[in-house]
Amino acid sequence: MREILIVGAGKSTSALINYLLDQAEKENLYLRIGDLDLENAKKACRDHARCEAFELDVFNQESREPAIKRADIVISMLPARFHIEVAKDCVKFEKDMVTASYISDEMKALDEEVKAKGLVFMNEIGVDPGIDHMSAMQVIDRIRDNGGKMLLFESFTGGLVAPESDDNLWNYKFTWNPRNVVVAGQGGVAEFIQEGKYKYIPYHRLFRRTEFLKIEGHGKFEGYANRNSLKYQSIYGLDNILTLYRGTIRKVGFSRAWNMFVQLGMTDDSFTMEDSENMSYRDFINSFLPYSPSDSVELKVRHNLKIDQDDIMWEKLIELDLFNPNKKLGIKNATPAQALQKILMEKWSLSQDDKDMIVMYHKFGFELNSEKKQIDSTMVHIGENQSNTAMAQTVGLPVAMAAIMILNKEIETPGVQLPIQKEVYGPILKKLESHGIKFKEKETEYLGYNPFGEVGN
Repeated sequence: MREILIVGAGKSTSALINYLLDQAEKENLYLRIGDLDLENAKKACRDHARCEAFELDVFNQESREPAIKRADIVISMLPARFHIEVAKDCVKFEKDMVTASYISDEMKALDEEVKAKGLVFMNEIGVDPGIDHMSAMQVIDRIRDNGGKMLLFESFTGGLVAPESDDNLWNYKFTWNPRNVVVAGQGGVAEFIQEGKYKYIPYHRLFRRTEFLKIEGHGKFEGYANRNSLKYQSIYGLDNILTLYRGTIRKVGFSRAWNMFVQLGMTDDSFTMEDSENMSYRDFINSFLPYSPSDSVELKVRHNLKIDQDDIMWEKLIELDLFNPNKKLGIKNATPAQALQKILMEKWSLSQDDKDMIVMYHKFGFELNSEKKQIDSTMVHIGENQSNTAMAQTVGLPVAMAAIMILNKEIETPGVQLPIQKEVYGPILKKLESHGIKFKEKETEYLGYNPFGEVGN
């Protein structure tokens, strides 16, 4: 049997493991799932005859090396910063590797050695990054193969709550790592191109510079810019494109509301607060407001953020119970971002019956036979339940499919890479369709860059 080592058994691995176990007999697979929490690994195995759970500490050489050495291929589902520990051993023992994470500088530095040994290190093969790359390159390659010239490429993805589970004023719940949501956009400037001009959005302006999208059958959304769209300009072969913009999707109104936290400083992760363990929610928000011997915390918030009492923004703050003097943060030496995350998780965690939703939207502007045209490509996928979420499916399924293709020598190009080649994206996108992950396309006349454009009308 061909052995697949899966390092990490977090929530995102459920669909990945289920798919591989379903294919185990046909593809002659045996799974070994290693996790620091042995019970997590055992649960993921589902008592399947072709699956073995074991305790694995990725920072312990004696735990890590033997597991990697005996595997035929390694899938790392660890947090992105830990992949390099696995990757170095994969090079050492000449094992192919798959991850869903962005290619780090440390991973990229292994490229020459990976190529020299004829290994495939497939990265960025989840949902975003992953399905976004594959679905974009499929259309871009088709346009170019037909003799077209790309003028515009915009791409947005969002992990959201499904409409039937959308029951708060923010129209949002955590469907992925809450920390990534709270610190989104920090540590850099959003960089992109619009109509041939380089544009930059600093963090303090990020959530007030949004685009609007309307997806047929699913309503209106907004998108804010990702940190660096320009790094994909050469990767996608779009060196002369007039507009290149990648962003994150939210329901309309979220960004304006989130900007309240940004302006107060509650998303800052660069310092710790004194006595945060004993700080109440009310103390927390008050710590970012000026002292007043007479004004209440509520009045100071409304004054500083210029919120009228009947403004929906005020109702959104009230809904989070931010002014409660009795609830404690209970986190020692917390940063503001950590404290805010604690408060939000109380209100925005998915309940057992909730469903999540992945929304992806690409816009392609191009010139073909002296005509300017536009293709809008959209994908909406709703999860089944909390054990088989849309996020787990769209992350895990492409990873699993890529791993099997590498084992079967259907992907052979060596090196540290992402899934932008036809040999990779073609078969995987086709397989995803059978799991309900499918794009709808609509071609129209191209009218140029329009931040208020609608899809489906």
